[in-house]
Amino acid sequence: MNWRSKSKQRSDGEKQNTAGDNYLKWRKQAQLLRRGSRRTVPVPSSLNVDDILSSPFSDVVRWIRSMGSTNKMRGPNCWTARVGSFGLQLIWHFIHFIISTCYFVLGLADAVDSYVISSGLLKKYNDLNLGKLRYLAIGVDSDEARQTSKVIKLLQWLSDIGMKHVCLYDEEGVLKKSKDAILEKLSHVRLFEETDEKLPLDKKNMNLELASPSDGKEAVAKAANLLFTKHLELKSATEDQGENVFTEANMSEALRALGCSGPEPDLLLVYGPARCHLGFPPWRLRYTEIVHMGPLKSMKHGSLMKAIYKFTLVHQNYGK
Repeated sequence: MNWRSKSKQRSDGEKQNTAGDNYLKWRKQAQLLRRGSRRTVPVPSSLNVDDILSSPFSDVVRWIRSMGSTNKMRGPNCWTARVGSFGLQLIWHFIHFIISTCYFVLGLADAVDSYVISSGLLKKYNDLNLGKLRYLAIGVDSDEARQTSKVIKLLQWLSDIGMKHVCLYDEEGVLKKSKDAILEKLSHVRLFEETDEKLPLDKKNMNLELASPSDGKEAVAKAANLLFTKHLELKSATEDQGENVFTEANMSEALRALGCSGPEPDLLLVYGPARCHLGFPPWRLRYTEIVHMGPLKSMKHGSLMKAIYKFTLVHQNYGK
């Protein structure tokens, strides 16, 4: 390497250092101006684009310039995306408003209807024909079944209407645990298992059954054990025994023999968020009509009377 190349490299290095110093000096003066200084910030005469690109901050400057060009290229697409997103949000809020308005109107109409029925202005609800409704079942969601005061109020309404046989059911047996509190508030209510011929059911008394899934599981297990025992006895008594098939009729007969079948409700009213029978024993729901009544906390006397009245108008056809 000769002396000319060395001097050229030295001059290039000095040029880069000078450009870097000028850039740092100009940047420092700009910071003073932003802090409130009244002094003007002269741009160094020797500072140009080539000097900046050749300074130690060249990578940062190139990155800033590339971001600016990228934003310019993506500008129209970005605005299109924003307009589309705003349009979708506007449509979603409009649909939500329409649905909320419909639910509000339906709820208001139901509240007015319930008030009119409860006030006795509609004579057709004053005298309900309970001949078709011999046994009524009430299914309550387990979380709402802990509202004992609501359950007691519901039973009082049913007693005032004239219901004589009512079954209370929940999935976790919460109502069974609240048995003492319910019976303490409702002196005219007697439990299903305590009813006998010595205590006739008069017009003021109501027969109450408390059910839970544990009763159904235990009943099915006992019925299966009974059927299996009968099958073994029959097999040992006869030498030639074909294939034994257990039908629904056999299971119903076994449950009835054990006294676990229970009456079949004519109507099941479900209080809770779910529109289902909440696990009520299915062998007792062969001809039962199920009606969802909504949450227990928002129960209404008029809605209860309306559901019972509609059931009394239904004509059921039983198959063979």
